[in-house]
Amino acid sequence: MKFSKSLSILLLGALAVACSTNPFTGKQTLALVPNSQILPMAFQQYQEFLSEHKVVNNTADARMVKSVGQKIAAAAERYLTANGYAGYLADYRWEYNLVDSKEVNAWCMPGGKIVVYTGILPITKDEAGLAAVMGHEVAHALANHGQQRMSAAQLQQVGAVAGNIALANNPENQQIFNTAYGLGTNVGVMLPFSRSHETEADHIGLILMAIAGYEPAVAAELWQRMQAQENGNTPPEFLSTHPSSSTRIQNIQAWAPEARAEARKFGVTNFKR
Repeated sequence: MKFSKSLSILLLGALAVACSTNPFTGKQTLALVPNSQILPMAFQQYQEFLSEHKVVNNTADARMVKSVGQKIAAAAERYLTANGYAGYLADYRWEYNLVDSKEVNAWCMPGGKIVVYTGILPITKDEAGLAAVMGHEVAHALANHGQQRMSAAQLQQVGAVAGNIALANNPENQQIFNTAYGLGTNVGVMLPFSRSHETEADHIGLILMAIAGYEPAVAAELWQRMQAQENGNTPPEFLSTHPSSSTRIQNIQAWAPEARAEARKFGVTNFKR
């Protein structure tokens, strides 16, 4: 019990100092693992990934990925500088690659390392649809969602260790604890945490694509096409890492006017579809 109490005190102390500020929301976020450790690892893993997959170069689609990525990155720089975060992207090393794969996906590693799979292009359909996807993925990196997930996983592990130590003399209760703790923290904490990140990335991404000159309403149309691909084969939202497509569509439609208004602050008045 003394060890468990000491561990709790140390944990609270770590939480008090291991925080960073989300530049888009102004909220304090978990940062138990510093970006000085995360970014070098991300850059190395990105290069390893590219070496093991077929990167598409010198095609119209590959050039579109790079062009849209550059516009989204420039929009992020403008927004952050205007809101008092000049230099926030100093350690970013932007890179945009199209990879030949049937997988319907795209991602952005911490530090601005982006991959778009060819399998998602029929759904993005055009440049504006691609901007919606890339804006969302870049938003994850800008908001340090990877850092927060790593930090949350560490806290989850610490809680499991503390519980097992406290129940070390009662194996039966220890087993019950492990089952309940695993399910409870996953469904009650980790999955909602992940869904909140996806929703936040949708919101930030919408602003970025609008500042980059793309019509934000296109993002809702993109998710309508995504929803049509699902054919109802998705888990209940509370058991998923992502909000449902219908939830995302409703959110994006509600946020689109805000995104356009934000873009107008930067002199953007025409939005490409």
